[in-house]
Amino acid sequence: MAVQTGLGEPRGPWFVSPELGPDGRHRWDVPGSGEDPSRRSWRRRLLTAAAVVALSTVSGAAAGGWVAGQGGGPGPTAASAAPVPAELVTAAQKTVPGVVSVLAGGGSGQGATGSGFAIDDQQHLITNDHILARGGGGTVTVELPDGRRYAAEVVGREPGSDLAVLKVPAAARLAPLPLAKPRSARVGEPVLAVGSPLGLAGTVTAGIVSALDRPVRLGTNRRTAVQTDASINPGNSGGPLVNARGEVVGVNTAIATIDGNGSIGIGFAIPIDQVQQTADTIIGKGG
Repeated sequence: MAVQTGLGEPRGPWFVSPELGPDGRHRWDVPGSGEDPSRRSWRRRLLTAAAVVALSTVSGAAAGGWVAGQGGGPGPTAASAAPVPAELVTAAQKTVPGVVSVLAGGGSGQGATGSGFAIDDQQHLITNDHILARGGGGTVTVELPDGRRYAAEVVGREPGSDLAVLKVPAAARLAPLPLAKPRSARVGEPVLAVGSPLGLAGTVTAGIVSALDRPVRLGTNRRTAVQTDASINPGNSGGPLVNARGEVVGVNTAIATIDGNGSIGIGFAIPIDQVQQTADTIIGKGG
């Protein structure tokens, strides 16, 4: 029997550390830096392995195959490095009902899958543009937490910021998620990533904000991102990263991987101020 990895082939832009010098080497690779050579060798191997950032989307077929290969039971997940405050339980209860699964380009296990969430009472949803791009521009279907499915209208796309806005019928009655104030995220604060990794809808993982203003290529441009150690895997793309108050601080978009093997605790989210600005522009144009 073939082994099902469920992750598919890692995709996406190369992550370039801001600590790289003009010669492409890390500062501890520079001769005469004073660091122990054995430590330099170990760090060089680790950073080389983690150099690629994979957009966290996967084909529905791969995700379905992975779940089927596990006999329908829960799959292995990366353990969070952070403790889970009691407030996060309440935040999860508030967030999950507003998060959806997004299927672009087909059905019956085909196409690209990801996540999304409601941002207003007009049933506008935020997701990642790369999910729609992987779906080849076909139909987009949204599955709600209660299992209902709706064909979604693509209101607009912004590849440069890797964001897209969808709209579902009013009958969906999705509760919009509150958005955090711009630049209110703080390093070390607890956060939750909510979405559908590997097709497992309603998955919640916990971590902290690891860094702010991390330079990384998202979409077609180099931008700054919120870095988190909350476990993010293929299918989480487009889902919210929320704080302990249940406010969205970012849109989960990319992960660093070692040999394409899923979350290693280095994930990236588009900051909410960028998300709000792009969404307002798209909705203003598309209605």
